[in-house]
Amino acid sequence: MSQPAAVTAKAPKTSDATMFNILFIIGLCHLLNDAIQAVVPAMFPILEKSMGLSFTQLGIIAFSLNMVSSVLQPVVGFVTDKRPMPFVLPIGLTLTLGGVLGMAFAPSFGMIVLSVIFIGLGSAVFHPEGSRVAYMAAGKRRGLAQSIYQVGGNTGQALAPLITALILVPLGQQGASWFSLVAALAVLLLIYIANWYKQRLVENLPLIKKKNSMSTNKTGLSKKVKQSLFLILLLIFARSWYISGMTNFYAFFAIEKYSLTIKESQLFLFAFLIAGAFGTFFGGPLADRFGKKKLISISMLLTIPFSILIPFVPSFIAFIFLTLTGFILMTNFSVTVVFAQELVPGKIGTMSGLTVGLAFGMGAIGSVGLGFIADLFSMSAMVSSIGFLPLLGLLAFLLPSDQMVQTWNHEN
Repeated sequence: MSQPAAVTAKAPKTSDATMFNILFIIGLCHLLNDAIQAVVPAMFPILEKSMGLSFTQLGIIAFSLNMVSSVLQPVVGFVTDKRPMPFVLPIGLTLTLGGVLGMAFAPSFGMIVLSVIFIGLGSAVFHPEGSRVAYMAAGKRRGLAQSIYQVGGNTGQALAPLITALILVPLGQQGASWFSLVAALAVLLLIYIANWYKQRLVENLPLIKKKNSMSTNKTGLSKKVKQSLFLILLLIFARSWYISGMTNFYAFFAIEKYSLTIKESQLFLFAFLIAGAFGTFFGGPLADRFGKKKLISISMLLTIPFSILIPFVPSFIAFIFLTLTGFILMTNFSVTVVFAQELVPGKIGTMSGLTVGLAFGMGAIGSVGLGFIADLFSMSAMVSSIGFLPLLGLLAFLLPSDQMVQTWNHEN
């Protein structure tokens, strides 16, 4: 056997192994990164009282954070697909660290916006490269690997209500400064990840470049692949607007409708978000076993009755429905990322940046739009209206099957 053939024969054995140690570390870093990012919406009740901000201004803060992240994520993914840069991971978290300190001591609305832009920059750098690390460490278990990575982020987001109740309510705005320690820990862990990433590139980059060139550069994207990507993006649109509305504004709705305190309302939101984290984790393995299209379609379908009824039921039932909605809806979060990555093989960073970045971007637009609706009509009207957004998820039944996607890849 010739030397090149020997290298090719050995490569699958290395790539098929699932590197759980790397997956758990990058998942933990995702948790720390998104826990820091969750400080922003977690501070909304605090900022609304201390600075007298309107719901529209709170929406602008969320817009600034999420839009910067969403716009730059596909750009970062596109650039690093062409030229991987392992050490942008710790650099990105350093930007986040600066943003957290700025937000903790910001004296005005303008400085709050500037600070969250830095947090958004850090997130834009971290997410596509973190997803690439998960893909590189996945072996054959891509759904499970992406779930481990994404569940870290969703768990970090789920911590926002606890952050509000346990830290920000007693300490106020300056309590956010404690998260600079969280950012510093994430930077140290990402230095370790970056070194592993660099070593992995040295071992596999020639094969990766050859495969990417053969799979995408010659043929480009076919019409059917573009149509499938468009459907995925519509699904992400529906999911992101709904989650944005619930994450940023449901606490206000619960306080108004059920006469809850800030701490009590955060427990409702925590149930929604932590259930979503569990849903994210289980979604990947279920998709590996039963198929990605089936998982995405069923999760969107089953979400509809709960999301519509949540605003109209008593508080105890609302708590249960919130938990079920969070779990069911978020089972498709990591699966949509993997589905897009397999639609366009060889563009891992770009597809991750597009799908996850779009989720942030749609959430950003949704934050401003939904905040405006709440100011113009009422918080109750806004929360009631977003319950119908998951109906758009029925478009998932139009996606190609997993087997069809594999056939398309072989044709290219």
